[in-house]
Amino acid sequence: MTGKIGLWQQIREDFAQPLKNDPAINSRAELFFNYPGVWAIVNYRFANRLYNRGFKRFARALMGLSQFITNIDIHPAATIGRRVFLDHAFGVVIGETAIVEDDILIYQGVTLGGVNLNRGQKRHPTIKSGSVIGSGAKVLGDIVIGKNCRVGSNSVVVNSVEENSTAVGIPARVIKKGRDKSPLAHNKIPDINKELFLYLFKRIKALETAVSSQHHDEGLIEKDMELETIYKQFLKSVKE
Repeated sequence: MTGKIGLWQQIREDFAQPLKNDPAINSRAELFFNYPGVWAIVNYRFANRLYNRGFKRFARALMGLSQFITNIDIHPAATIGRRVFLDHAFGVVIGETAIVEDDILIYQGVTLGGVNLNRGQKRHPTIKSGSVIGSGAKVLGDIVIGKNCRVGSNSVVVNSVEENSTAVGIPARVIKKGRDKSPLAHNKIPDINKELFLYLFKRIKALETAVSSQHHDEGLIEKDMELETIYKQFLKSVKE
């Protein structure tokens, strides 16, 4: 993450994020009424400093009150960098040992959670700079989401993702490598389950045709070879 800056400078950056990332905002006055994610981050800034200075109960109480108001649960011990924007943000959960670096975009319903109860160990994920976590995604355990990654909506990520990749599914798998210029292009994320079902339907159709055919069909053989190639490519992408 970039070098440390003062608390008030961080808060100014936090309030500036909706103006940079949300085309729906029309005035600064909307920040006070329509952006609970900004307020949750600002409350976290104060609570985190209190927590690190030993006022842990007070910090937890502050974030408990913030959760009641914003419906966003951030542990004050979590590490959150600069220019992090929680868009819409309702239902976001960021655990105690999570690390969220700079310039991260997180949508509503995201959980950065743990998979064990071992006190004193890092149990939550690290999200590297420039990444986008889609709405409803669950990123679980002490894993790393690399720089400039995208996690598809409602995906469940339980393994680390290398930088400049797109991960989707349950459990999430990398389906694209290379940085995407548009962090909001969720409609361009392929549906790997749909692709598999389409393959199965085509395979069944080919088998039905083979069974009902009374003569040698060269076109059917070519179709079968084409489907076999598609299947091998699918298995390769899943293993990767």
